[in-house]
Amino acid sequence: MSVNYGSKRVTTGARYGLRDWLAQRITAALMASFTLVVLAQVIFSSGPIGYEEWSGIFSAQWMKFLTFVTILSLLYHAWVGIRDIWMDYVKPVGLRLFLHVASLVWLIGCAGWAVQALWRL
Repeated sequence: MSVNYGSKRVTTGARYGLRDWLAQRITAALMASFTLVVLAQVIFSSGPIGYEEWSGIFSAQWMKFLTFVTILSLLYHAWVGIRDIWMDYVKPVGLRLFLHVASLVWLIGCAGWAVQALWRL
């Protein structure tokens, strides 16, 4: 025999658990690895770092690919974090939906801008 304590169901909270926790750790590790690669290239370059040196670092195809993967990691990392904030702290469903859509539009715009900047080098 089941007991019904009410029909009101709580639909707030991230409830994604391990998947989001793991995604945050993996994307953070990818971003940290990229930072170390760029830092190593800067440390082992000779002379002052100007536009030509930065352009040279990011002109190799493997570096563009690594940068693109890092950009995607950063955007997914940000999406998981901001989505969880909206789901945990914004209770009105309409406002939460608006914030989710606005966040997605902003992140997709950032991705487009980053890709444009990256392949313009």
